[in-house]
Amino acid sequence: MNTAELLVQCLENEGVQYVFGLPGEENLHVLEALKNSSIQFITTRHEQGAAFMADVYGRLTGKAGVCLSTLGPGATNLMTGVADANLDGAPLVAITGQVGTDRMHIESHQYLDLVAMFAPVTKWNKQIVRPSITPEVVRKAFKRAQTEKPGAVHIDLPENIAAMSVEGKPLHKDNSEKTYASFASIRAAAAAISQAVNPIILVGNGAIRAQASDAVTQFATQMNIPVANTFMGKGVIPYTHPLALWSVGLQQRDFITCGFDNTDLVIAIGYDLIEFSPKKWNPTGNIPIVHIAATSSEIDSSYIPTVEVVGDISDSLNELLKLADRHSKPNPYAISLRSNIRADYEEYAQDDSFPIKPQKLIYDLRQVMGPDDIVISDVGAHKMWIARHYHCHSPNTCIISNGFAAMGIAIPGALAAKLVNPERKVVAATGDGGFMMNCQELETALRVGTPFVTLIFNDGGYGLIEWKQENQFGKGNSSFVHFGNPDFVKFAESMGLKGYRVESATDLIPVLKEALIQDVPAVIDCRVDYRENRRFTQKAGDLHCEL
Repeated sequence: MNTAELLVQCLENEGVQYVFGLPGEENLHVLEALKNSSIQFITTRHEQGAAFMADVYGRLTGKAGVCLSTLGPGATNLMTGVADANLDGAPLVAITGQVGTDRMHIESHQYLDLVAMFAPVTKWNKQIVRPSITPEVVRKAFKRAQTEKPGAVHIDLPENIAAMSVEGKPLHKDNSEKTYASFASIRAAAAAISQAVNPIILVGNGAIRAQASDAVTQFATQMNIPVANTFMGKGVIPYTHPLALWSVGLQQRDFITCGFDNTDLVIAIGYDLIEFSPKKWNPTGNIPIVHIAATSSEIDSSYIPTVEVVGDISDSLNELLKLADRHSKPNPYAISLRSNIRADYEEYAQDDSFPIKPQKLIYDLRQVMGPDDIVISDVGAHKMWIARHYHCHSPNTCIISNGFAAMGIAIPGALAAKLVNPERKVVAATGDGGFMMNCQELETALRVGTPFVTLIFNDGGYGLIEWKQENQFGKGNSSFVHFGNPDFVKFAESMGLKGYRVESATDLIPVLKEALIQDVPAVIDCRVDYRENRRFTQKAGDLHCEL
């Protein structure tokens, strides 16, 4: 066999189901090997879409998603999705074709040093310089990608190496054992939790990666401690739980901010600083912190834990339950916050104005989606509203990119989500700006048979940037943010999809229900009233915490 065939055998050994990518001259041998394998190659319309698909696949499954490109412009197109996976903690393996080793020392057509280029956006990356090292490179790539904290890795395969004959076989996968926190750290954390009067739990995506949702919910319930989640920690504790304070992470002050103003201990569980800067909730660095995670804390002047409990999160929480002595009722102030948060959420439940307010749009979306259905949010003004108002029963049912926060992720991400969970309803929630960045992947979705709904929050501009411009420079002081759009319904129909246009507030729920039962992807064009952005900024500015 040749090196490309050995590479594909190694991918099969890692349990790879899909490779997302584009064909090119320098990856022809890999494509030929994939043709005769158990792996399904999904031809995408852009390498960025392929990387986003691998990104979301990895985040949902915990197994590395795989994307493939050729060299040069194909490889550079992968970069955004690879960087997104790396900062969001999603396991991903990117494989690129490359010129032969015989012309790397000279100026050569489409040649870039891809190992150097991918270094800043990956945990590890390597070029296969000899056929015999392929099994070691692939095994190490998957191990590094999937080991906490997960992220992206890159393998570069020169075309002449890919074609060389080789003998070898995949390496056995090692079964890494759980690591457990020290008894000393458990005792110290239990003491801090027992002594706290108004503790609050801040839970992040690390708890989802560790499958610690049940343990977090049990711990919060028995300890009577309210829980706030980051954008990427949605669903760790069900939003219906009486101690759930929903999402934290907006740049403006919000009700949940008052909870952090009033706390004497933050118990950070699976929290990554990249999800929400600690300077936003602990600006002076004075709030004591108990850090509970699979890895040690990152260095930040506003995040210096009193105690670090490093090990398996579920085991750590179970041990803390045995030692922490808390029989008090939850902080009544935190419970009153929940009442305010819920009242704010339901404020526009019956609003019938059009264009639709984002709060109403998301409220209705939540009514249509089941507890296990999945929303993939793109990046823009709508993301902030989804983060604040779309609440989850369980983990990984609302996917938000908040480490790299890359526009264009929703449509390719929804395709991956439907592949992983074909029995669930999937909605790609996107602005009109994000939609136009990767809308070509709707053809891919149609071709591979992944029917999902794309819901466009249509405001004719880059609404989040306009919001920020007006926050900084005053109302009416936005610039360079408006554009025109195609007729999204005709656009969808031209691709063989279903297209819908919402023309009143009462249209949205029936249109969503109809679109979600189609056997082809569907696109819904919905005008949104982003004057609510300014209204929220004013409301947040007037918010005073009565401690």
